[in-house]
Amino acid sequence: MGLSVNTNVAAMNAYRNLATTNNAMSKSLERLSSGFRINRAADDAAGLAISEGLRSQIGGLTQAVRNTQDGTSVVQTAEGALSESTSILQRMRDLSVQASNSGSLNTTATSSIQKEIGQLKQELDRIANTTTFNGTNLLDGTYNKAFQVGANAGQTISVAIGSVGKGMDSSGLGVSGVDVSTVAANAASAVTTNAIVGTAGSLAITPSGAAADYTSATVVQDPTRLNGTISYQGKSFDLGSVQYTAGNTNAQNITQLNAAAASALGLATGATPFAATATGVKFTAPDVPAAGASIQTLAADTPTFTQASGASAAITAIDSAITLVSSARADLGAKQNRFEHTINNLNTTIENTTASESRIRDTDMASEMTNFTRTQVLTQAGTAMLAQANQSTQSILKLLG
Repeated sequence: MGLSVNTNVAAMNAYRNLATTNNAMSKSLERLSSGFRINRAADDAAGLAISEGLRSQIGGLTQAVRNTQDGTSVVQTAEGALSESTSILQRMRDLSVQASNSGSLNTTATSSIQKEIGQLKQELDRIANTTTFNGTNLLDGTYNKAFQVGANAGQTISVAIGSVGKGMDSSGLGVSGVDVSTVAANAASAVTTNAIVGTAGSLAITPSGAAADYTSATVVQDPTRLNGTISYQGKSFDLGSVQYTAGNTNAQNITQLNAAAASALGLATGATPFAATATGVKFTAPDVPAAGASIQTLAADTPTFTQASGASAAITAIDSAITLVSSARADLGAKQNRFEHTINNLNTTIENTTASESRIRDTDMASEMTNFTRTQVLTQAGTAMLAQANQSTQSILKLLG
């Protein structure tokens, strides 16, 4: 090849190889400093797409673990409350067995037993209506939710506690009428309820008078002889649990009855749902559902009455309630175990998916350091050879001299 001043092919070749080596070393430095084999789509387009898909799964699975842990917390909260409900029912059963021993108890003793049972029923209602998780009621019969326990749509576990209109309160458990102080049918037995007129897709209410009422034909303005339970807006009131002052007039007894009802049913202070009539005592619901109200609102605003059970029947009713609560607790315990197995499975899946994503996206530091050392040596050699190639044309000056 001839000697040329304008075109130094050897220098051009050395420069091209040096540029390629510099580019490779720059990529090695980027991978070593970031820890990622893929820093941009151009590094591995297919690998990037696969890696992003795996990252979505990892993020979804990680959130699913937290969701499932929330589910465990919800179940534990509900089961803990039901555990106390079981204790209450067991105490009510003991009291009912005690009250059944009529050979040694007089009317005053059974009335005292009933007062404790009345308070226990109110506590059952309070637990059912106030047990919540993040503002959501758990035991009032409305809880039926799904927990997202997977990274993809439809991967859920549902939890239902009770059913609509049948929560874990005294009414839903069938013990609202437990009354060990009498074996006779409740005096307040004549019931007039709201007339509900419904059409497809809508509901309208036509109240009977002002609202639902309960009228006794056999109790002549004497509330002390009332027994049984009135349930209203998720709470219950045991008519036999009122502590009347000895020597009261019937009017004074009505005042005490109203005060006790307002407290038990959560009514406004001074509310007077009970009133004496010409033939007895009448309960009038304070709220009248508006036209178009939901079925749940109608059910809550329409009071219901349960006759007194008597001591013997109380034992049977409470046994059924204990069985119902125990079944609900068993179901919640099974759901908790299922949640725990789900968490273990999710954590294993996260581990394996993360390992797969790492193989695609992360830098193999040992291998990359080997490449970096190689390109570093080539860069030094290329720089030296470019200098030599630039000096090679100096020999032409000898010819010119």
